[in-house]
Amino acid sequence: MKRLFYLACSFCILVSCSKKNYLDRSDEDKALLDAVKKLNKEPGDQKALEAIPILYSNIKQQRLSKINSYGNSNELSRWDKIVGQYEQLQAAYDAISSSPAAGKLVTPEDFSQVLSEQKKLAAADYYQSAENYLSRNGRDNARKAYSYFRKSAKFIPGYLDAQAKMEEAFKQAQVKVVINPVEDNSYFMNRGWGWGPNYSNEYFQQTLLRELNSQGDRFPALFYADWEATRDRIDANWVIDLRLRNMDVPNPYTRQYNRTSSARVQIGTDTAGRPVYQTVYATLYVTQMSFTARGEMEVQIRDIQNRKNIGFRNFRDEYHWEEERATFRGDSRALSPGDWQIINRSGFNTPRQEDIVREIYRRIYPSVKNYIIQNSDW
Repeated sequence: MKRLFYLACSFCILVSCSKKNYLDRSDEDKALLDAVKKLNKEPGDQKALEAIPILYSNIKQQRLSKINSYGNSNELSRWDKIVGQYEQLQAAYDAISSSPAAGKLVTPEDFSQVLSEQKKLAAADYYQSAENYLSRNGRDNARKAYSYFRKSAKFIPGYLDAQAKMEEAFKQAQVKVVINPVEDNSYFMNRGWGWGPNYSNEYFQQTLLRELNSQGDRFPALFYADWEATRDRIDANWVIDLRLRNMDVPNPYTRQYNRTSSARVQIGTDTAGRPVYQTVYATLYVTQMSFTARGEMEVQIRDIQNRKNIGFRNFRDEYHWEEERATFRGDSRALSPGDWQIINRSGFNTPRQEDIVREIYRRIYPSVKNYIIQNSDW
């Protein structure tokens, strides 16, 4: 009953909202379009008939006032706002002029010509600003030029040579980044782990290069291995240094303890045929081995042309391993499936050191990759 009551209330609310007066809505543009649609279906709808003239008058007055205000600004972004207002005015015109019933109530103003003129002015202004930035040095200037040429082409598709200039600006803004081999300053390197640096480079340097260069044609950075940049004589802008620090994989810690398991088991029936239960016990003698391995990767991004630091972060993660073996004394019926699992374990499956390092790398890697993307993307 309660569910039916709530459903009924919800239905009533939806119905009341759908019949809400067009003039009471906060979004007058949407209210006008809805009123015109309603009038197309029901030419005699009184609420729509009353609302359309008022809504159109309000929309026109408010948007022209905003256009006048935006026109007093010198900011380049004013064009986006002005064009947006004219587009809304034209949308109102199109809706009313395409409706015979609404057209009898209002004579809307056609803003298509002025909208076209404003888009041309916007495209020209953005294009000129883009040219100014393109003539300057530096990635930030090239990035702004790319953005403004793109805006220009958006307002007027095919405007002058905005598309070609946009590609030129993109190439100037795209940084060439060298990723150096991992510098292994960890405990294991000092201990002479033979696979250390090779494995580090394969997991980090090579994987980063492969995935970072798969971001797409519009990603504003190209990544090279150190040997690749030397071979191809790449004039790199940035360099990324990766340093493995504090890689700690301790020997497993052994702990022994006892615990009791119990269970109620049926041992027979009484004279009335009812089951008789007894609580049975077993003691488990548990040997537990565990460790927590930790590692850190230091990431430094440097602008080698301007000799400045782009970013520096230290990423840490850990890997915890734990296993148990056990023997028991007592009644085997007291043991649970989990108890039998550790009792039947033939030995400890201790991870190999390289597997531990791989797991820590796997956990650190996404953070390193995302950090590089954040610093090299726009």
